[in-house]
Amino acid sequence: MGIFSSKDLTEPSPCSLLTVKIIKIKNLRKADILTQSDCYVTLWLPTASMKKEKTHTVKDNKDPMWNESFHYRIQNQVKNILELQVYDEDRHTEDDHLITIFFDVSKIHLGETVCLTFQLNPKGKEELEVEFTLESSPDVPEKIVTNGVLVSREVACLEVQVEKGKMKKGSTQRRFNLSVGGSHEGPQELTLCNWLCPASPVKFHYVKYFQSDLDIELPRWLCSASGDPNEITSVPLNSLPILENVTVAPNKTFELDVKSKEWTQGWLCKRPKQLDVRLDYDLCSNEKSFLKKRKKVVAAALKGGLQLEHELQENEVPVIAMTTTGGGMRALTAMYGSLWGLQRLKLLDCISYITSSSGATWTMTKLYEDADWSNKDLGEIIKFARKQAAKSKMSAFSLESLKSYNKELCQRRAAGYKTSFIDLWGLMIEAMLNDGNNNHRLSDQQKAVNRGQNPLPIYLALNVKDKVTTRDFREWVEFTPYEVGFPKYGAFVRAEDFGSEFYMGHLMKKLPESRICFMQGMWSSIFSKNLLDAWHAADNSEDFWNRWTQDTITEIEEVPDLPERPHEMPTSMFTPAGGLSRALRDILTDRPAVSKYDNFLKGFQMHNEHSQHPQYCKWKDTVLDSAPNQLRDPEEHLELVDTAFFFDTSCPPLLRPERKVDVILHFNYTGGSQTKPLEQASVYFSEQGIPFPKTLLNDEEKKNLKECYVFEDADNPDVPIVIYFPLVNDTFQRYVAPGMERSAAEMSLGNIDISSAFSPYSTRQFSLREEDFNKLLNLTNYNVQNNANTIFNVFKKAVQRKNQSQSSQT
Repeated sequence: MGIFSSKDLTEPSPCSLLTVKIIKIKNLRKADILTQSDCYVTLWLPTASMKKEKTHTVKDNKDPMWNESFHYRIQNQVKNILELQVYDEDRHTEDDHLITIFFDVSKIHLGETVCLTFQLNPKGKEELEVEFTLESSPDVPEKIVTNGVLVSREVACLEVQVEKGKMKKGSTQRRFNLSVGGSHEGPQELTLCNWLCPASPVKFHYVKYFQSDLDIELPRWLCSASGDPNEITSVPLNSLPILENVTVAPNKTFELDVKSKEWTQGWLCKRPKQLDVRLDYDLCSNEKSFLKKRKKVVAAALKGGLQLEHELQENEVPVIAMTTTGGGMRALTAMYGSLWGLQRLKLLDCISYITSSSGATWTMTKLYEDADWSNKDLGEIIKFARKQAAKSKMSAFSLESLKSYNKELCQRRAAGYKTSFIDLWGLMIEAMLNDGNNNHRLSDQQKAVNRGQNPLPIYLALNVKDKVTTRDFREWVEFTPYEVGFPKYGAFVRAEDFGSEFYMGHLMKKLPESRICFMQGMWSSIFSKNLLDAWHAADNSEDFWNRWTQDTITEIEEVPDLPERPHEMPTSMFTPAGGLSRALRDILTDRPAVSKYDNFLKGFQMHNEHSQHPQYCKWKDTVLDSAPNQLRDPEEHLELVDTAFFFDTSCPPLLRPERKVDVILHFNYTGGSQTKPLEQASVYFSEQGIPFPKTLLNDEEKKNLKECYVFEDADNPDVPIVIYFPLVNDTFQRYVAPGMERSAAEMSLGNIDISSAFSPYSTRQFSLREEDFNKLLNLTNYNVQNNANTIFNVFKKAVQRKNQSQSSQT
């Protein structure tokens, strides 16, 4: 694995044996009008078993009693949340889900037996009584890898063979359907062959210490007298190896050979297989190497631009970044202008990072096809962009193009990708902005940064969940030429591996890296908004709909009251909304289309003390962050959307403390409010405890926006200085260049309609006339050059702060 191996080495961690005894419920609520509930309880502990356990049903009783015990083997370093669901059984309709209790098993200490009474409804004296016992496990300690937030558990490779792979004489039915709950592979089919060429064993990769069963769907000739072709027999995997005859009916047996082995790598010196997901909050070694090289470029540029008397040492060089918002062709054009202005001021080489989202990513991806783009005259590069912006886009929607798209989407599905309308959108973007297929890929951009010759590009998206609002769940996902990952979890994969299949941090199936157009479609996925997202954008509040459709989660008491440690989660009770409310919420939260990529976090479990990890706490910001089972459920795919569905920004990657960014040039290209995106970012980062300056402007200032603002916190050197450029047309109306007034004939070139309903720069527009392209390009170019003194002064201040910081440390 090299540079992408996890920083934390494999460590032995013991398991424990948990016994849960469901005793009784007192004063159970009625779910039926005429009779008491027919009650049963299910138990689900997804960190120990994918199988839901269930008590028997007690009929028509408000005080049902069970005294049934269930056993689990749990990993002590994992956050084990037991879900106890209470149901009313119905004969003719779906069973009524009454309540669910979430209990943190870490409250039970090793060697204890504790009987707890959960207060479900103190007014009605409704109580559930459960006994917990936690004992040491005689098993060898499990080998885990963790970064304090995610845990990769030990994976075993299971081999299953039936009848030695040979079909029985005279048999015509030779297929066995096999599955292991929680395994990477899912259900598989074993087809018996003749004795000359027996079938190979079927393999499953699963958590070694899970309580898993091998489920075997039997062929017809082995089924019992009932003749059910879907008859299934289950074999527990807690005593391996297995080599025995399995009897499923009188005179009907088959030979089953099951063995499990450690998953290792190496030929002569076998060792546990290393992770292919990097579990570490630090920057990867490639990015560190880039920064070291880039600081030499930045140091030379700052010395020349600021006319410094001495060479800056590496620790004296400030990290300066550029960040943009999105906005379709408007953002594409405006970003070219901003970069051109910086280049003309000879300040482009002062920048170490560039982040973008949505339409601004179209500019970035085109620039980084050229390994030396920032060292060339951007005026020449812009000619191509102008031509693509002005051309007719109708050919992108022609029948011939649609056939071509369909062919490529079929090839993409055949390669193993899950396709959606967003992939089609990506192909359309490619056709609208290029003269043919673009075979560039994200990892190819490494050529543009391997010598530190250009700023490191960072792209941003949101991971969301279907049927959940963006307000209730979203996660930042960052993309660089080196890796793709989650700042919240400290989990990253190589850029060329993004989209491939992973399990418990191991690369299981390598898929070809996606062409950059599919990434562009995902980064600017304007079709992923659900109705609640739209309502939130228009009204900035979802409270009305949440009040009527959201499930209720409340903290409840347990008797006796167990002392809680900081990392332990309070016991809570979930009361589902009614059927009509659920149906309405499903409609409101359904996303028309999302970009789906294989979930490289699949299998990982949350560390028992993850909620106390300082890096995780910086980025946890949603309802589901308090629900580990839902947070790390076994989702097959990530669902990725444009960041604008939360708020329009690409700033979060720059605020990772490991990047130590000192100055942020923030360019706003949105067509609406020119202050709202920055205000939202400022409020969000303040709530998360992430250093960021306050960016408040009064109403009068908002009405008469200037071309440039500087926001800083003079008392806190950890807070980056933000130079903010709203998209405004102020002095550009009168000046063709800084200090050069327009002639009467040139005045029309300074009149730019940026945001009206009839603006040519609407996000819905995919073509720009050359005249309109030039106007916007020149405006953003001018706004940068006209505020050169402000930029130079901030850069000087950043160098001074860096020197002061170094002096105080020495």
